[in-house]
Amino acid sequence: MSSNLNFSFNGKNAIITGGAQGIGFQIALQFLTAGANVSIWDYSADALEKAKSELGKFSGQLHTAQVDVTNRESCQKAVASLPWNVDILVNNAGITRDKSFAKLGAEEWDAVINTNLTGLFNVTKNLFEKFNASSSHKRIINISSVVGLYGNFGQANYAAAKAGVIGMTKTLGKELGRKGFTVNAVAPGFIMTAMTKAMPKEVLEQMAGKVPVARLGETSDIANACLFLASEQASYINGTVISVDGGIVL
Repeated sequence: MSSNLNFSFNGKNAIITGGAQGIGFQIALQFLTAGANVSIWDYSADALEKAKSELGKFSGQLHTAQVDVTNRESCQKAVASLPWNVDILVNNAGITRDKSFAKLGAEEWDAVINTNLTGLFNVTKNLFEKFNASSSHKRIINISSVVGLYGNFGQANYAAAKAGVIGMTKTLGKELGRKGFTVNAVAPGFIMTAMTKAMPKEVLEQMAGKVPVARLGETSDIANACLFLASEQASYINGTVISVDGGIVL
């Protein structure tokens, strides 16, 4: 009789950026539950305190750092504070500043590109030397978006940044594969987060109606994809984008 895969990350060390809330928090929780040591990096001190409280039973596995991914010195300080070498990096930190292109200002453009794309560079570059040199099981997982593949009205900045994440993922997959890394991206569709739940019921129903599987995604759907890509079972998957979107783009 077959059974679902159970992932074990005992002895593995993961970093989750933007890990104190939303999708990032769920990714951190599932890695902790699977036995990993996890460092949560987040911009919000309040969100970090709340996350530490909610993850109290994992205190022996948990490290946190307040990090501004747009600031290279902030990233360097977070790297210096790490108690472990790194096996798994999930680049999840991101923001939105949605406006149609006609109304999109330089400030909204710069904020999104600096956080969602340059921030990914800053984190990955500064952490690169902290990966376990002797390991052939090094994982970088970048959170992109379906809008990075297909565009979306009012999100020129976000779509450009997330498309850039995909380009960087594929390039690092080519460059780092021989060094024991796999580098992949996950592209979420409509995901039910605290922010989404605050939307009117009729809007949520309209969104779900556009998805072939007839529901919005859960944060655990994205976390499950990350755990799989970080696992030994995914060791031959490199430089790809996994869309976790219920088929919204079909």
